[in-house]
Amino acid sequence: MSQESESGKGTPALALPLGRLEGRQVFADLVRQAMICAAREGWTHIVLSDADFADWPLGERVVVDALQAWAGRGRHIQFMARDFGPLRQLCPRLVQWRVTWSHLVQAHACTSLVGTELPSAIWSPGWTLERLDTLRCTLVASVDARRRLALKERLDTCWAMGSPSFPATTLGL
Repeated sequence: MSQESESGKGTPALALPLGRLEGRQVFADLVRQAMICAAREGWTHIVLSDADFADWPLGERVVVDALQAWAGRGRHIQFMARDFGPLRQLCPRLVQWRVTWSHLVQAHACTSLVGTELPSAIWSPGWTLERLDTLRCTLVASVDARRRLALKERLDTCWAMGSPSFPATTLGL
């Protein structure tokens, strides 16, 4: 499905699916496609949020290559999780990318949030993806401004309840 860009840079001229979708493979494919689209369209701000990112394909070469192509002046990405441990263990390429591009990356651990309080989502200025049910992997992809705003407000609330985490480097003694 292709749509025209709504306002130029930062909003995707989507080749991304929209609507209600289901399935783990669909979710993983959409995460990959979103990161490729972010690089291609120059999304200025991305928020990635999940309990632990354990089932996200963030460590795959195609995703990290897309993030590498996306990274640059005026870009910003936020990661939110309850626990970054699985991400660190399962995604060494992403961890290395995070070290290289630490000035573009912020990460917060939202350890006090339980259940679905922390959305499993991708937010950008022009497109969102939210998993409504992580067990059944039911998701909604949208360009609707009201849905984007509502998700952003929930993500901002979670961000404010979190604390800095997932540092680029770990200092030892």
